[in-house]
Amino acid sequence: MRLLISWVINALALLALPYIFESIRVEGFYTALITALVLGLVNALIRPVLILLTLPINILTLGLFTFVINGLLFWFVASFVKGFFVAGFWPAVGGAIVYSIISWALSALILGDRPPARD
Repeated sequence: MRLLISWVINALALLALPYIFESIRVEGFYTALITALVLGLVNALIRPVLILLTLPINILTLGLFTFVINGLLFWFVASFVKGFFVAGFWPAVGGAIVYSIISWALSALILGDRPPARD
């Protein structure tokens, strides 16, 4: 159940982005759900590999290159999900940052902290 709620929270965070950025468009809630699912899969499968491959440059930039990777993946998802549009690289970086902040805040408000597991 918690996974489904997180999925809807991420979709709602995506729906908020066009109100903040003129260069990001999401056509509807169904598109936001699909985009949130694809973003989750890309972040779970592709992002760790990219982080590992770019570790030297990430160390040199003190971790700031991670923002570039997040923006590129956000832009990559927009390139093949119909109904989700990002105008360029910098809007993708900004959108990825704001998306993660909104998603984090909504998750903290709605889901809250999990109680510690009992043995």
